[in-house]
Amino acid sequence: MTCLSAPIESMNPRYDAIVIGSGYGGGIAASRLARAGKRVCLLERGREIRPGDYPDSADEAIEDMQFHTPHGHEGRRTAMFDFHVQEEISVLVGCGLGGTSLINANVALEAVDGVWDDERWPPELRGAGNQVLARYYDLVRTTLGSTPYPQDFPTLPKLEAHRKSAEAMDLPWCRVPINVTFEDRLNWAGVAQKACINCGDCVSGCNHLAKNTTLMNYLPDAWNHGAEIFTEAAVSHIERGDDGWLVHFQALAGSGADCDDGLRTVAADIVVVAAGTLGSTEILLRSKQRGLPLSERVGRDFSGNGDVLGFSYNDDQEVNAIGFGKHTDGSVAPVGPTITSMIDNRGTADWRQGWVIEEGAIPGAMGMFLPEMFTLFAGLVGKDTDHGAWDWIKEKARAAESWLLGAYHGAVNNTQTYLGMGHDGSNGDIELTDDGIVIAWPGVGKEEIFDVVNDNMEAATAALGGTFIKDPIWTEPLGDTLISVHPLGGCAMAESAASGVVNHKGQVFSGAAGDAVHDGLYVADGSIVPLSIGVNPLLTLSALAERIMALMAEDRGWTLDVHTPSSPDQRTDPADQPAST
Repeated sequence: MTCLSAPIESMNPRYDAIVIGSGYGGGIAASRLARAGKRVCLLERGREIRPGDYPDSADEAIEDMQFHTPHGHEGRRTAMFDFHVQEEISVLVGCGLGGTSLINANVALEAVDGVWDDERWPPELRGAGNQVLARYYDLVRTTLGSTPYPQDFPTLPKLEAHRKSAEAMDLPWCRVPINVTFEDRLNWAGVAQKACINCGDCVSGCNHLAKNTTLMNYLPDAWNHGAEIFTEAAVSHIERGDDGWLVHFQALAGSGADCDDGLRTVAADIVVVAAGTLGSTEILLRSKQRGLPLSERVGRDFSGNGDVLGFSYNDDQEVNAIGFGKHTDGSVAPVGPTITSMIDNRGTADWRQGWVIEEGAIPGAMGMFLPEMFTLFAGLVGKDTDHGAWDWIKEKARAAESWLLGAYHGAVNNTQTYLGMGHDGSNGDIELTDDGIVIAWPGVGKEEIFDVVNDNMEAATAALGGTFIKDPIWTEPLGDTLISVHPLGGCAMAESAASGVVNHKGQVFSGAAGDAVHDGLYVADGSIVPLSIGVNPLLTLSALAERIMALMAEDRGWTLDVHTPSSPDQRTDPADQPAST
């Protein structure tokens, strides 16, 4: 693959547009602005990681972790696994060119219609969001290559085990659409991709060119159309200058945690903030602190998307849900993409009571820790769902097999991972501190939805004869702390500044009240979603971002063709292009 990022030293002082972030929102914004003929600068705080360089061993995975805590930061600031460890709810996001798309399970699902009935949506979307977004959903699905796991691919034990659980629970089950390539191809952005090898390591970075992250599509498309991409550039804040917007950022040193000795500045007429829920909110909070007029709602309406984690340990059947890691020699049977199916209980009379449970795979890089970890957690919080002397003997034998032979054998190889989602209250607060941000949400772990999903994970486990292990940190001794991989909110859409941060077009409100907006300042990522979606949110937030960019082009009289394929061959040196008007 072509390297997309350029040295920061080659950055021009001014562009037509600056995009902050490179996940779904940032990738879409950069692609669409570049296709509209604008001179685009994209800033990403992480580094560019190429397929083949993602961690596939324990040492590599640990080295690629960073932790933001109330007591400070640990690890390299460009490490890919970015943990925000908080007292009530912690968050994992991705850091790198491609954002969280690098480490998610790439599940592309629409929200149920009822979600759009919530009064927190602006009127333009309220009551009909799926209809308003229909063509943008279709565009995103096509662009990201969303498709279910193929029927003619190898049978996956984890998928079949999940089907068995759904049948026992008498609940709907389906294969979910995922952004994965299942055939060798040259994609629409001119990137050569390979068919998925069923390694199960989607969430530790795809080393096999099969996962359709934004690094495979939107970002190469932006680059093909002349966008300049800069990595290891951490944006501090934005301010309004005499002639447009000024974005202040810090160049992160390649050695890791240290930064250079000052902020740099780049200017543009348009800024699209798409640094993710936590990143975008932090940037706007810091900008507000430094004098930029914004809504008082910045940082409010935070949601963890009702995420719940659980495990069905030491089942009576093979599950085979530990990724290959370095075992790509055929010694491990096909695992499949990280998530391939879900139990779908969203057809409830009240959409707020709906939930889903998806099966998952644990990256092979973490395999060496699993026998000891699951034995410990099973003893502390596990609930055996079947009993009897012979069953007890078999369970002990499988546990011993894992201890002796490793995670690809015995009890761990018979373990299903669950990711559940529902609807939390979406009323957490993101607050600015000297060291970054903290998330305040007292009592979130006591919300009823988490018990409901947890109980159903236990029922799914009972169908497999396993020991159910709830999220070990979601226990009373550890403060009922939750962890989310789908943070939303903080810069919520709304009708006016009194109830949100941006309008339905993603334009940022310019004060504490009213509907006036800052000219040329937008937010386009998960931070604008004002409540939990109840399923993996990437499709919804991507469709919203596509709509924002289409409306931006329409408002400004630009021609925006989003359908023509692109190729690296069409790129010209941005320095040779005149600034557009």
